[in-house]
Amino acid sequence: MSDRDGFATGFLLGTIIGGTIGGVLGALLVKKNSLAIEDKDKEKHLSEAEEKIEGTRKSLEEKIAQINLAIDDVREQLGS
Repeated sequence: MSDRDGFATGFLLGTIIGGTIGGVLGALLVKKNSLAIEDKDKEKHLSEAEEKIEGTRKSLEEKIAQINLAIDDVREQLGS
């Protein structure tokens, strides 16, 4: 009977300790994984923002070139 009591106590204690350690490790790994995912999401959003900025910059450069051409045309007309 003593062996059975010792086995039951050890099994119960091992289950509690193992569950606690497993839970803590699981929580730490999930947190680490979610931080890695957040970093990837931030990088993705930054690259998308940079692409939008680059597109806007090119569009503005085209508009500036058009305005410069219009200014040159007006100067020629006024000079004639």
